[in-house]
Amino acid sequence: MTYYGRWTYKYDIGSEKGAAGVLLVHETGPAGYPWSVVQGFSGERFSLVTADKNMSKASVEGWITLDQARKLFAMAGQNFDALRKQAVSRSFRPVPLPVTASVAVHNKIRTIQSKNVLARLDGGDAKLKNEYVIYTAHWDHLGIGQALAGDKIYHGAVDNAAGIGGLMEIARAFTKATTAKRSILFLAVTAEEQGLLGSEFYATNPVYPLVKTLADINLEGLNVHGRTKDITIIGLGNSDLDDYIREAAAAQGRTLRSDPEPEKGFYYRSDHFPFAKQGVPALEPDRGIDFIGKPADYGRRIRDDYVAHDYHKPSDVVKPDWDMSGAIKDLQLFWMVGYRVANADRYPQWKPGTEFKAKREAQLKAAGVR
Repeated sequence: MTYYGRWTYKYDIGSEKGAAGVLLVHETGPAGYPWSVVQGFSGERFSLVTADKNMSKASVEGWITLDQARKLFAMAGQNFDALRKQAVSRSFRPVPLPVTASVAVHNKIRTIQSKNVLARLDGGDAKLKNEYVIYTAHWDHLGIGQALAGDKIYHGAVDNAAGIGGLMEIARAFTKATTAKRSILFLAVTAEEQGLLGSEFYATNPVYPLVKTLADINLEGLNVHGRTKDITIIGLGNSDLDDYIREAAAAQGRTLRSDPEPEKGFYYRSDHFPFAKQGVPALEPDRGIDFIGKPADYGRRIRDDYVAHDYHKPSDVVKPDWDMSGAIKDLQLFWMVGYRVANADRYPQWKPGTEFKAKREAQLKAAGVR
């Protein structure tokens, strides 16, 4: 999956084309989460305020299940699965469905403010301290929602209290180390669960120029199940940041692993992505799956169990069987990447063929940066 398969993009393009409504067909496999997660979106939803106060959005935005989509298409004399296969072709054109629906939506609209939290650790080089390496993690989760098993507080221990804790520990480590040449920014962003809103706002309204921002390293959860022989890199092969983390991992006796589930589009689903869209090389490290002393399928089993039972549910809490030794190793790795980039002789670059490369090169050329 690419960005163009994400639900946020589909809503945006529907509005751009003047759609009265946009209904997304949920499929658990490609989405990477069950229907119960979508049901968790039934409460208040946020978006960034636009110049027209969001009045250009489609009047109705929502999801339907795959089974209901099949029934709807059958009512119209069409076969959903057959049309889905045809839609893979560039020659596919929209197919009218001769059915109508009457939809009434009663909304209350309010404007709120929520905060990104930014800390800066100044670099030690008089010239390079005005260039930056960013670490990001989102501080929000889902708050209070539908009660499950008697609990209505969606705690978000892994997603993403763990990431915020990791961000703070990396910041602490930087204060104890020899000062890097460039400045380090620690950015705790809001409203990731609402569609990457906090990171999108910073990336389009940066406090410090993105053309002088060398990289974003994003912390989305941590490994809470022990040490691994590998580290997963979402979007492996996109930028020179892979080379930095490969070298640092080798020093730990570890290897890099590419995303085992690229069909789920994880590179387009977390807070590094708004930076990538603006041209900044962005690293999205994930947990390894080859656990030391565990069966070969252990990593996949605990991942699948988390998605099925804890992801976006009140049960995402600190568990008594957590083993943070893996998180410590991973954080040391992420610290080393940022430290080396902050002292490097040149800016990290996107790899040839990457969709963000042209924008970055134009930015750097205009600014006279190599």
